[in-house]
Amino acid sequence: MRISRTDVAVHDLIQDFSRVDVGVLIDRLARSAAVVTAAGYAGFVQVDPLQELARSVALHGPPGDPLRVRAWLAESGVLKELAVSRGALLLARDVPVGEPGFLAVPVPLATREQAFLWAAGRDFDDFDTHLLGRFATAAGRALEAASGMEAAVRLLRGVQAFAP
Repeated sequence: MRISRTDVAVHDLIQDFSRVDVGVLIDRLARSAAVVTAAGYAGFVQVDPLQELARSVALHGPPGDPLRVRAWLAESGVLKELAVSRGALLLARDVPVGEPGFLAVPVPLATREQAFLWAAGRDFDDFDTHLLGRFATAAGRALEAASGMEAAVRLLRGVQAFAP
C-alpha cells in the first residue's frame, strides 16, 4: 500500500504536537518556580471550590525534604485554606512552630479547574507575590497551550482516520 503525502504530513503534525507532556510540563514549571522565587520548594495545588477540596498535584523540593514541607502541606490545613481562597495566600515563616513560609497565587486558567502555584521555604513579601503571580500567569498559558496541543492531536487523529 502506498503512503500518501497527506498521511505523512498529518503523521508528522501528530508527532510534533504529541511531544508536549503535561506531567513533565507541570514538573518543570514547579521546579522553575522554586528557582525564580529562591524558595527551594514549589508546586501546584488543584482546587475544587464547590466541594472545598484541594490536592497537591506537583511538588518540587530539595532531596530529603529538610523543611518537611510535604508533611506540612498535608497536616497544616493550608490545602483547606486554598480550597476556599480566591486570591493570594501568604503565611509567614515560623521555624520553632514548623511553619516554612508559604506563598500561593491563583493560576489563571480558562479551560481547567482552579489551581494555585505555590512556593515555600522562606519569608515572602509583596514583590514575591507579584513575581509569582506573573509566573503563574505564564504557567497558566503554558498549561492551556499544552491542553490545546492534546486536543489538536485528537482532531488530527480523526483527520488521519478519515483521510482518503
